[in-house]
Amino acid sequence: MPLDKSGLFSMLADALEGRSIKKVRVGLTVLGSEHPPEVLIDAAKEAVRNLDGVEVVLLGAGEGISAPGLQGVKASTLEEAHRIMEKMLDSSELDAAVTMHYNFPIGVSTVGRVVTPARGKPMLIATTTGTSAANRVEAMVKNAIYGIITAKALGLEKPSVGILNLDGSRQVERILKLLAERGYEINFAESIRADGGSIMRGNDLLAGSCDVMVTDTLTGNILIKVFSAYTTGGDYEALGWGYGPGIGEGYKRIILILSRASGAPVVEGAIRYAAELVRGNLLEKAAEEFEKLREVKFHELIGELEKAAKPKEEEDTVPPPKKTVTEEIAGIDVLQMEDAVKVLWKNGIYAESGMGCTGPVIMVAHEDLKSAVDILKTEGYL
Repeated sequence: MPLDKSGLFSMLADALEGRSIKKVRVGLTVLGSEHPPEVLIDAAKEAVRNLDGVEVVLLGAGEGISAPGLQGVKASTLEEAHRIMEKMLDSSELDAAVTMHYNFPIGVSTVGRVVTPARGKPMLIATTTGTSAANRVEAMVKNAIYGIITAKALGLEKPSVGILNLDGSRQVERILKLLAERGYEINFAESIRADGGSIMRGNDLLAGSCDVMVTDTLTGNILIKVFSAYTTGGDYEALGWGYGPGIGEGYKRIILILSRASGAPVVEGAIRYAAELVRGNLLEKAAEEFEKLREVKFHELIGELEKAAKPKEEEDTVPPPKKTVTEEIAGIDVLQMEDAVKVLWKNGIYAESGMGCTGPVIMVAHEDLKSAVDILKTEGYL
């Protein structure tokens, strides 16, 4: 296989130091795409040519494949290919697999990988398919952990983590900072915007201001489609590494997801991504991170979050006499705005919710600002 100079020097260094490249077998299902199977097969051929020590097993391509590094396996449907894929993964005949239309169990979701257009910098999007949890905030907290795990498997020991400015992001930020205070290492990113902070804007998406961008799965799914296909009109994903591996506590398979629109460059990228994760010991990294989380009582924290998310009986709260409100209190999650306002009312402070230039705010009178901030901090809103 042709090598550039850096690749040749790397191989010579490996040989001189007695290192060997870990062989990796990646399964690729070639059925179910909006593109012909030949597009995926050609992408697999390119991957084998360009990646040292990687073999690809083509599930659904038949047994007539004779190219070096490729093996064909017969399957008539994608469902049959999935059954074969799972069996081969569980028996260690495959180290990882790349597929589409695959259903993960609740608690498992995928970490995508894109090229950001403003800087050409790779960025992980956590997450892009699957469901980490039914509760939005809990899911995004877990998505952050899944992104960190994936980044570490790719060799980023201290990945920077940003949280996309969505409903729930402020709660997610507070919980992640609490985990950090308890001893779980999180390296928070800084927005490129003037006000900084770890809550990321659209500008940060374009610039790749963080290594891991935390979002809810539906938003992440849209983002990865846009990043992958904005140059092609949308029907052919031409950029990036695909929707990524399914991550979850106790999950024991490395399965990466493509979309039906994923074209040859993305298919090849996904195979490369899979090989990197196998060589980076993704499953071992995940086990290590979840053990660290157990030590800082992560599950108890999530349990408290689930309890707080249960609906409470509505109370009629009468606001205090109206005042002219001139001061803004930022940093409260939009999902908690109305509750926070009612807490201030109960404490005799007139307040209104509003929308500032950087997000939702609570408005209070100047003379009430300090007391309002103290109450909101005490009640866990700030």
